[in-house]
Amino acid sequence: MKSKSKSIFVKLLRLRRDFGMFWGLISGFIYMTLVFIGGIVGYMWIEGWNLLNSFYMVVITLSTVGFMEVLPLSDNGRLFTSILILGGVGGFAYLIGAFSQLLVEGRLQAILGRRRMQKTIGKLRDHIIVCGYGRIGAIVTKEVMDEGLEIVVVESNPELIASMEASGISCVEGDATNDEVLKLAGLDHAKTLIAALSDEAANVYVTLIARQSNSKVNIIARGNETASISRLEFAGADRVVLPHTIGGIRMAQSVLRPTVTNFLDIAMRGKIDLQMEELFVTAESELVGLDLIESKIRPRFNLIIIAIRKGSGEMVFNPGPKEVIEAGDTLLTVGKISDLSAISKIL
Repeated sequence: MKSKSKSIFVKLLRLRRDFGMFWGLISGFIYMTLVFIGGIVGYMWIEGWNLLNSFYMVVITLSTVGFMEVLPLSDNGRLFTSILILGGVGGFAYLIGAFSQLLVEGRLQAILGRRRMQKTIGKLRDHIIVCGYGRIGAIVTKEVMDEGLEIVVVESNPELIASMEASGISCVEGDATNDEVLKLAGLDHAKTLIAALSDEAANVYVTLIARQSNSKVNIIARGNETASISRLEFAGADRVVLPHTIGGIRMAQSVLRPTVTNFLDIAMRGKIDLQMEELFVTAESELVGLDLIESKIRPRFNLIIIAIRKGSGEMVFNPGPKEVIEAGDTLLTVGKISDLSAISKIL
């Protein structure tokens, strides 16, 4: 008996957790339904009335319209009616209080806002999904948004969700290791997924789910140590990033080669009118089949080509003037932001 009661109590706790802010309204409606059914059964049993008379009596009693009894009540019937009125009025008061709480605390507005956001996310195509809005995820999100790209963040912390909503960041609340949550974030139509969770095992699981759900999505995963690279790549990651390793190398280079490091920082962050960018060459581009001299990229756009990543994956550093540009190549360039915008029109 105790185990059965404990099981019911656990189920109620789970329901309360699942329904969240709606639990007050839902529990109020459940209570009023039980009161209504109990009233019908009570009149049928105590007074011996039929179903229609009992139903009508419960309706006029709970609505407090003030009509006369359907049939004369016995003493037990009057006592039952008094209890029914007290229970019904208390239930209505609880429902009004729960609904008022939704309005006063702004929860209803937040719910409607999330529904609008979910509709917006459902329309996104070729966007970026970031799993985890911790120290790494927050930086990634800011950098991507600064480039004007569409992004959706998956986060389980309600406080971080509220912060992102206030900042206008598209987000989905839930566990990123849940495939349904990732689908809500638009995984089927996403271009890139970044697994930036602090737990490496969770990143491996997210990578597995993402690769199984969308074979074409580009997956960037965060690892904590060198041994993580093989595990995450085996799970399906296209690239593994070790934040601690990169941070350490960057600090060392700031001491060993400060000028180079400073230049790269300026070029990557666009602190001045200078930026390092990668430009993809499509099959329709007018540059296809031309070498660097014939393309006249330097005189026309004042851009420096520092490397070319061929469609096969081969990287050509400091390409010569006779290096031919082919469809599917990616040009690594350095130049002014305005010039980069100009060349992108012919690519």
